[in-house]
Amino acid sequence: MTLKQQLTDDMKTAMRGGEKDRLGVIRLILAAIKQREVDERIELDDVQTLAVLEKMVKQRKDSISQFEAASRQDLADIEKAEMKVIEVYLPAKLGDEEIDALITAAIAETGASSARDMGKVVAAVKEKAAGRADMGVVSSRIKSRLAG
Repeated sequence: MTLKQQLTDDMKTAMRGGEKDRLGVIRLILAAIKQREVDERIELDDVQTLAVLEKMVKQRKDSISQFEAASRQDLADIEKAEMKVIEVYLPAKLGDEEIDALITAAIAETGASSARDMGKVVAAVKEKAAGRADMGVVSSRIKSRLAG
């Protein structure tokens, strides 16, 4: 079962169960997926669908920080609840040791030796850790490893 099929099934289940909040978030997810499919005239696979979900989580995190800075905890709580529903569909996050192992393997694989090679290493790690690691954190770790 693809991720889109799972989302559709979960939407139907949420409708039958009367879970209005969860239903709304799932509909937002499906709308974002459909929008990207229409814009790019393609059918999204699971990897591309995960990218849409990651983008939605990142948007929620940004909104939460802005709402909390503006002392709007009520709106931040709504965003947190939406983020929890979206994260259910993302794969389990990698631990620190697993990320370090991926970085080490990518550095060896690409033959990177300086900060100039950072792009190649990030691309190699991103391919293997898609949806399972915060690439901002991974990039900073790669940068510190390549810097010395």
